[in-house]
Amino acid sequence: MSEVQQTGSPGRYNRSTGGLVGSMIVLLLVVLGIVVFRGAFRDTPEYDPEPVEYLDLVASVQQAGLTPAYPPTLPDGWFVKEVDFEPTDRPVLRLAMVTDDDQFAGIHEEDRDVDDLVAEYVGSEAVEGDEVELAGSVAPVWQTFSDPGGDHAFAAEVGGQTVLVYGDADEDELRELAASLTTDSLTP
Repeated sequence: MSEVQQTGSPGRYNRSTGGLVGSMIVLLLVVLGIVVFRGAFRDTPEYDPEPVEYLDLVASVQQAGLTPAYPPTLPDGWFVKEVDFEPTDRPVLRLAMVTDDDQFAGIHEEDRDVDDLVAEYVGSEAVEGDEVELAGSVAPVWQTFSDPGGDHAFAAEVGGQTVLVYGDADEDELRELAASLTTDSLTP
């Protein structure tokens, strides 16, 4: 057998930072091209929540012996997208609404401290404003809150529960919603 003699050094290629950056740019362009290509042929369905009939739930809650605060009607173009009732020792009622300009407005009613509810639903940076009187409302005086992100809230004590009207809807719209609340009995 003959012995193979190796000469020189093993095969190597030149490694450089410029080569690494160049290959990363090429890889990034390939991935970006794939994402754009896939996105061009994909239909993303839009989510349009279905309106929920909330007065039926309010009537059921009233039949259970509770007196929730609720809006008897909603402004034109508004609808309730979600309702939730937790019939525990400390019942909780929530209504989530969409305004005519696709903003959020909510009503949360619970036997809980107003500061806790404001921190949870409006934001930890919410600042208390002046109290306002809403004539004809379920509560004569409401506390007001706003946060730097544009959320607003109105809070009052109604029948041993804290009622919080909140959202990123216009402050005047939220005020009108709070003023419209009633505890009148509904017929099932």
